[in-house]
Amino acid sequence: MYGRGVYRFLLSRQWVIITLVALLLVPTMIWLGFWQMDRHDERAARNQLVADALAADPVPVERLAAPGHRITRTERYRTVTAKGHFDTADEVVVRRRVNADDEVGFHVLTPFVLEDGRVLLVNRGWIPADGPSQTAFPEVPAPPRGEVTVEGRLMPDETTEASGIKDLEGLPDRQIMLIDSEREAERLGARVLGGYVAQTAPEPKGDVPQRLGDPGKENAALNYAYAVQWWLFAAAVPVGWVVLVRRETRERSRTAGEETGAEETEPAAV
Repeated sequence: MYGRGVYRFLLSRQWVIITLVALLLVPTMIWLGFWQMDRHDERAARNQLVADALAADPVPVERLAAPGHRITRTERYRTVTAKGHFDTADEVVVRRRVNADDEVGFHVLTPFVLEDGRVLLVNRGWIPADGPSQTAFPEVPAPPRGEVTVEGRLMPDETTEASGIKDLEGLPDRQIMLIDSEREAERLGARVLGGYVAQTAPEPKGDVPQRLGDPGKENAALNYAYAVQWWLFAAAVPVGWVVLVRRETRERSRTAGEETGAEETEPAAV
C-alpha cells in the first residue's frame, strides 16, 4: 500500500518546477566550470608569455621593432636596448596615469633618436600632477644628455579597446591620452618604431620620473578554484534534489500513518 503512488507528489506543479530548475542548473553549472577552466588556461598562458619575455636576454630594439610594425604578444615585455640621444624638445606627457600608490599624474614620453636617425618612443616613467593646473605642461626632470644607452620593456601601442582609456580631443599642448607610434610619427615628421619602451635603465636622478612597475601576474589559480566550485555545485544539485524528495516522502508517509491510526482508534458509532 505504501509503495504504490508514494512518489505521486513529484507530478505536482511545485515539484515539476523544482525538478525542471534542477535539470537546468546542472548543465549550466558544468558549462560555467569549463568556462572558468578556459579562463584559467588563458591566464596561465599569458603569465607564461610574460615570464618568458622578462627572462629573455636583452636584444637591440631594432631586432624587434620597426616603423609601422605592431608589437606581438611574444614581443611584449621583451627587454630591449637602444643607443642614441633624447629629444626633449618634442617631449610630451600622457595624462591620467597612476603610480604604484594610485596617485594620478603623468607619464613622460620622450623621443629617443637612434644612431640611424629613426626614433624610439621612451616612456621614462611617472611624475605627479602638481602643476598650477591640468592644462599647464608639468615640470619634467631632464633625461641624461648626449649619447646614452637605454634599456626597457618593449610595449605595443595603446588603444582605447585594450586600455579602456578614451582618446580625448582638444587636449592642451604637448599632452596626449594614448601612446600611438603612428600618430607620434606624424607629429614628429620622423620614422618612428612601432610601439614604445618602458624605460628601466639608467635610473633617474632623484627617483623621478618613477619607473613603471613590473607587469602584474594574473591570478590563474582563482579561475581554477571557481571551476571546481561550479562543478561541486553541479554535483550538489541532484544530491539536494534526492534529499528533498526523501524528506518529502517521509513526511507524507508519517502524515498518512497518523491519519490511518486515528481512523482505527476512533470509536464506532452505536
